[in-house]
Amino acid sequence: MRADQLETPVAVVDLDRLNANIERLQAYLNQHRIGNRPHIKTHKIPAIAHMQLNAGAIGITVQKIAEAEVMADAGIRDMFLPYNILGQAKLERLMHLTRRVSLSVSADSQTTVAGLAAAARREGACLPVLVEFDTGTGRCGVQTPQEAADLALYIVRQDNLRFTGVMAYPSNENTDAFVAALREILAHHGVAIEVVSGGGSPNMWNAHAYKEVTEHRAGTYVYGDRSLVNVGALKQDEVSFHVLATVVSRPTADRAILDAGSKTLTSDKSRGAEGYGLILEYPDAMINNLSEEHGWVDLSACRRKPEIGERVTILVNHCCVVNNMFNEVVGLRRGEVEVVWPVAARGLLT
Repeated sequence: MRADQLETPVAVVDLDRLNANIERLQAYLNQHRIGNRPHIKTHKIPAIAHMQLNAGAIGITVQKIAEAEVMADAGIRDMFLPYNILGQAKLERLMHLTRRVSLSVSADSQTTVAGLAAAARREGACLPVLVEFDTGTGRCGVQTPQEAADLALYIVRQDNLRFTGVMAYPSNENTDAFVAALREILAHHGVAIEVVSGGGSPNMWNAHAYKEVTEHRAGTYVYGDRSLVNVGALKQDEVSFHVLATVVSRPTADRAILDAGSKTLTSDKSRGAEGYGLILEYPDAMINNLSEEHGWVDLSACRRKPEIGERVTILVNHCCVVNNMFNEVVGLRRGEVEVVWPVAARGLLT
């Protein structure tokens, strides 16, 4: 089957570009002796995770326990879960996972650490824990090296936990100074930092600039999207993931309606660009509004305009959230369907 025979809207991946993206980042990180721990929350597909591991990744990153469970079922055995895990039910599931895979987690409070310690004690396991610190984004993470040291020492005092290092998102100009200050504090207590886990796709080609970082977590790089193109991390012709849609209406000369709305493209915006995606065949058009199943397209700036029934290719703003809207992703090679992958971890938020 050819791509133009697929029913729309449909998520498609160019397999040659996908493989090139995997190989390119792996080669770069290998060159700089940085471990590659790709984040599978972008694609949520075990087959792609195995491609990343076969290329040389040291393990994978998952965002939720349910994602880890799916990947464990697919035979993946080394995972990092950088998320505060709270509540008995989740902690029990986490401990069940430790029976199947090599798993490490993160924490940014004594409350989280205490829960992990109690669960590991009941399980009779020893769980590796990294302290998350904030590099300035204002999301999760301890705020100062002293707070990080206090939490690290609290982890050290727990019989069933092992302090292994620190993690942050994203890696930036604050990373090295924070880790160096923490390392100095912990040295007085005889505690070493084994792992410094940095992350981000927008900054992935600058990972070598952060000398303290031992591994890098990037997710979006494998597909690419409008945001990565806009910040210069990928070229437009390197993006592997797109949505194919159809023009289903032309109510006026300057308006087209697509069969791809918010349930396809999501409401995410792209840094440095307007609209809800870029139509490659009509780059002067703007997807300026969405309802659930309709995408409004402003054609007023276009010299040539699409007709009803015409199919278009959309470079999405944020591939991670768009991918999560689809049950399947179609893999294409030179316009021919080669594989259809279930998005196995789709919608798994716990």
